[in-house]
Amino acid sequence: MKNNVLKLGVLAFTIVAFVSCKDEKKEEAEKKVDTYVTYVDSLETISAADAKANWKTIEANYEMRTTETQNAIAELKENAKEQEKIDASKQKYEAMKAKMQAEMDAETVAANTKKDVAVKSNPNQILRDRLFGAGKIGEDMSFAWVNKDNILKVYENFFQSYKDSKSKFTREDYDEVKMMYEALDSRKNTVEKEGLTSADNMKIASIKFKFAPMFKINRIGAKTRENEKAKE
Repeated sequence: MKNNVLKLGVLAFTIVAFVSCKDEKKEEAEKKVDTYVTYVDSLETISAADAKANWKTIEANYEMRTTETQNAIAELKENAKEQEKIDASKQKYEAMKAKMQAEMDAETVAANTKKDVAVKSNPNQILRDRLFGAGKIGEDMSFAWVNKDNILKVYENFFQSYKDSKSKFTREDYDEVKMMYEALDSRKNTVEKEGLTSADNMKIASIKFKFAPMFKINRIGAKTRENEKAKE
């Protein structure tokens, strides 16, 4: 009899403990969901400027919290109500994300447009684009993109473009051409050590031989013309 009573007591305790454990998990899951909902709501109070500046962090935190909350309700047998709350917050977040992304995309387009206008109105950049191709050379005068396989073509295009445009150059243009040419020559010294063929090297030497005296005469001519205009 005593054994039966003892067994019943143990069984009752086990049931109570099990139910209690289930209740605790349910309460924890519900708290997790409520915290998640509050968190998503709080994102709407962040200023647009702060949200854009910290968007990657916000997105990472959101993903982490979403995963944690979904895992919390996954163990519940009945979680439809909690899932409904989560889904509503997800929709709210996605709407905010779409709006934020649209604004950031618009700002990027505006910034790029402004940059393009500035570049196109920069006489030095126009000259660089004319001699080496659009966007190839910037203010840094970097020729890192030039290698043993394309350097001859770069010199050929440069020389041809120079001949086609030299009559339009001002004294300042010639100064800019001189700096670009010297930067290209500097890159050539590096490329020579990277496998530039003798045949290409000889062709480049021929271009340089033709260009040097032509440039010198053209530059002097531009200075003379400007001095004469200044006297008028």
